[in-house]
Amino acid sequence: MHTSSPRLLLVCACATLLAACTNPPWSEGDPMSFFVTSANPGKGADLGGLAGADAYCQRLADNVGAGRKTWRAYLSATPAAGQPAVNARDRIGPGPWVNARGAVVATSVDNLHGPHNNLNKQTALTEKGEVISGRGDPVNLHDMLTGATDDGRAHTGATDTTCGNWTSGGAGAAIVGHHDRIGLNESAPMKSWNNSHPSRACDMASLKATGGGGLFYCFAEK
Repeated sequence: MHTSSPRLLLVCACATLLAACTNPPWSEGDPMSFFVTSANPGKGADLGGLAGADAYCQRLADNVGAGRKTWRAYLSATPAAGQPAVNARDRIGPGPWVNARGAVVATSVDNLHGPHNNLNKQTALTEKGEVISGRGDPVNLHDMLTGATDDGRAHTGATDTTCGNWTSGGAGAAIVGHHDRIGLNESAPMKSWNNSHPSRACDMASLKATGGGGLFYCFAEK
């Protein structure tokens, strides 16, 4: 009877472990198309504008082997310098979107902005498949930068809602949503994943002060 040598068994075991550690959390049959950024780029709400935020989404996706898709940050922008407003909902493609573990977050743009989406703390995972801490955890990071209204459009009015269209890391304010759908009270707006309240300012300290870390949502446009 042929038996495998201890050395061969050890090599096979190591190869299996290496594959388990390096393979992405999503499967080829159900590739990731949505995630929350695992970290802020480093300048608070100054993301380098929409283009910079998109590039950051793309880079994080590349890091986990999901860069074949075109990634967009879920961020609105207000009219400025002769340019029209940009709606977050118009930037992310038609859906559906699945997270790093294959769970469907929303089936379409309308579903995403309706009452029956599946975006919550358990499904709003990072590109690494990790849960982001929320209200009630030792560190609360549930504030997600969006600059969006409930239906995913840019806010109107003179008040800054996008930290200077994502170019300010100091003065200004940005509308944030709560990925865990938990607020300070039971009022519906405080539970919104994309439109809960404005930040205190645009620097990292101010974003942290209200329960955030300068994180934002990324969707695969196609």
